[in-house]
Amino acid sequence: MGYSFVTAERDQGFLLPPDIRDWLAESDLVWTVLDAVGQIDLSAFRAAYRADGRSRPAYDPAMMLGLLLFAYCDGVRSSRQIERRCERDVAYRVLSGNLRPDHATIARFRGRHRAALAGVFTQVLRLCAEAGLVRVGLVALDGTKLRGNASGFANRSRAQVEAEIGELTESLESMLADAERIDADDDATYGSSRGDEPPAELTDGMRAWPGCVRPRPA
Repeated sequence: MGYSFVTAERDQGFLLPPDIRDWLAESDLVWTVLDAVGQIDLSAFRAAYRADGRSRPAYDPAMMLGLLLFAYCDGVRSSRQIERRCERDVAYRVLSGNLRPDHATIARFRGRHRAALAGVFTQVLRLCAEAGLVRVGLVALDGTKLRGNASGFANRSRAQVEAEIGELTESLESMLADAERIDADDDATYGSSRGDEPPAELTDGMRAWPGCVRPRPA
C-alpha cells in the first residue's frame, strides 16, 4: 500500500476568499484596531501632507497608524519585521489592504508623527477599555496585559480605568524609543536592505536547480 499524504498544490488556483474581510475571523484583533482608529480624529496627521495633489501620494495615515498600532500590540517593533509581515502574514495584509509599505516608509512615518503617536495610542486604549475589549489583548504595548476580563473591567470605576490606562501610557514613550533603537541597529547592520534577502549567488544558482519552485511570471 502506498503512502497517503496531503500534498501542497502550489500550482492550484487562488483559494482564499475573494473578499478580504473574509480572510480573518470576526473576533480578530485587526477589526478592533481598525474600528478604534476609525473613531480617532486624524486631521493633525493629514495636515502634515500637501493637499494640492502635486506631490507623490503618501500612504493614508489611517492605514499606517493602524499598522503600527497592531504591530506594537503584536509585540513587533522593527520596521523591517512589519514590512515582512505585510508580505507574509494574513492579518497584516488585511489591515494594510494588501499594500506593502517598505521599512523606510514605516520608520519615516513614525518619526514624522512621533509627537502625536503616543497621544493617539492612548486614545485607542481608552476606546477599547470603554468598549470592554481589553481582554482580547489590546495591551501588549508594554508587553503586559491589563488586569481582568472584559466583564470585570467594565465594572471598574472610571478612576480605576484611567489608572490602568495610565500605566500603559507611561510606557508608550519607551516603546517608541525602543522601536527607533531597533531600526537604527538594523540600519547599521543591513543598510537599505530588508535583511532577509538571499545572497545573489544563491538566487542565481536556484534558477538552474531542476524542479525549483519559482513564482509564476506576472
